[in-house]
Amino acid sequence: MSNSATLSPADPVPGFRHSPFPDLLPALYQLASLASRVEDPQAALREMLDLFVATFHADAGSIALLSPDTSHLETEVQTGLPAGQGYSDLKLGHGITGWCVLNHRSLLAPNVANEPRYIAVRPDARCEMAAPMMDGDQVIGVIDLESDVIGGFTSTDLAKLETLAAEAARVMQRLWTLLHLRGKARQLESLITAGQSLVTKFEEQELFDSLTREARHMMQARAAGLYLYDASNCTVKVVSYTSPRVLAIGTVPQPLSSCFTGVSIHTRRQVAFLDVKSPEFHDLTDIPPDPELRSVLASPLMFEGEVLAVLAVFTDRPHRFDNDEKRLCAALAGLGAVALQNARLYARVFQSEDVLRKNERLTTLGLLAAEIAHEIRNPLTVLKLLHGGLDVDFPEGDPRRTDMRVISEKLDQLESIVTRVLGFAKAPSSLHSRWSLADIVEDTLVLVRLKLAQSKVSLHFNRPAHPLFVEAHKGQIQQVLLNLLINATQAMPDGGTINLTATAEDRAGAHLAVLDIADTGTGIPENIRDRVFDSFLSGRPDGTGLGLAIAKRILLSHHGDITLLSTSSSGTTMRLILPRAK
Repeated sequence: MSNSATLSPADPVPGFRHSPFPDLLPALYQLASLASRVEDPQAALREMLDLFVATFHADAGSIALLSPDTSHLETEVQTGLPAGQGYSDLKLGHGITGWCVLNHRSLLAPNVANEPRYIAVRPDARCEMAAPMMDGDQVIGVIDLESDVIGGFTSTDLAKLETLAAEAARVMQRLWTLLHLRGKARQLESLITAGQSLVTKFEEQELFDSLTREARHMMQARAAGLYLYDASNCTVKVVSYTSPRVLAIGTVPQPLSSCFTGVSIHTRRQVAFLDVKSPEFHDLTDIPPDPELRSVLASPLMFEGEVLAVLAVFTDRPHRFDNDEKRLCAALAGLGAVALQNARLYARVFQSEDVLRKNERLTTLGLLAAEIAHEIRNPLTVLKLLHGGLDVDFPEGDPRRTDMRVISEKLDQLESIVTRVLGFAKAPSSLHSRWSLADIVEDTLVLVRLKLAQSKVSLHFNRPAHPLFVEAHKGQIQQVLLNLLINATQAMPDGGTINLTATAEDRAGAHLAVLDIADTGTGIPENIRDRVFDSFLSGRPDGTGLGLAIAKRILLSHHGDITLLSTSSSGTTMRLILPRAK
């Protein structure tokens, strides 16, 4: 109807040029134009009623719509009737309007005194006519007009009202459809926004609260709650609840058998209840203590077939959730499940990273102890040789004889301590086994993928053309890779790219596996490039300077090496070399 704005009321209205009532064309034009001029259906009904009253010179009138929930007529707009009166909650078949709806026919009462179906609302009414608003075979409402004159309306007027009622029904359906589509567009926009917000939440409680807020906002609900499911104990507990009222919500886990959310958990499906205040819900322990709650829709948060939690949306009136509302809640619950799983994985990654950092410190202490022991062993060996070469033998009873024996014992004890320290610092060869280099890299990437995503760093791993097997201690090689990847991420505070490329090389008869790690960071400061693998040397104020030094020692202990291949303001490339397994 967008082109109707260019027509004047006197012009023919498309679709109505064959109307048997040419004088109705201006009114039909005004009705049709409502679909493009007005967004609010209530405002459109008001304009319609004013138009009908003016067209038929009525003294009073009303438009009532059929409620899909109660199947009763409810007056939406009226004019000329006493304040507070009208056909509100009128059953089908009652009165002239109720008869029209029940029989799908219009009705004219020239003299209401002679019409047994007439229900007096206005004492001055003498003549009444009503026509149903039809959508196909379904009645959506009824238009009722009254006149204070007996015979104020004719059968021709009734036929004209039927024509206008048919067009009014079409206009209302368009407006309701547009209103519905605008609502769905807002819900879709809210769902996208909610999804973007949820995936950035890594603290579980923050995620829970965000999920219930978004659910309540999107569904325009009275309240929303999230119930966390503990499969090991078969219990649920409220972890987040949002509503306009401040309620004391219990957080003690409740047995699944005494909770309404248990139905959704057992069936792994959405469930809806029309009235949670009915007697069968009185003994359920997970119903919030809000007397205004009525209907509820419970949607399970599922990940890989397992229920993690249940998202419940409550209304403050009896409400039958339609398929669109159920799909919307299911989509939000799906986003919540993914976000919850991501948050838990992220927490595990941070925990793993913390453990690795602690292990790195222990490794550092072990290596430092080994270096110290190694430095002590040389002068200790000299002392033992000199002490033995003195060949001093004091007579029995001379206290110096005891001193010499004690000195000899303590030198042996010191040598034993040094030997144990050096043996402890050496990686047991039994921990070395045959590994695919690509598998080691991919297992390591699983540990840092969320860290990279949070830092807006994309990573690409170019697998070797043929499998590369190395004889290595997997944990130590992963420690090296983690250190290099974290260093690369910290060199790209605004995000960037990391490329890993694994290849095979043969050098002087040696069969090597080579892994290049290239980032797009700021590079290594020029003044430390030559000493980047020295202990306690760092280019960051918060760095320990031990990461690359430990990586170097680990690679050397594997008969490999790590080198700085290139570095500049546009990025750095590190190269790891390991001998291929036979």
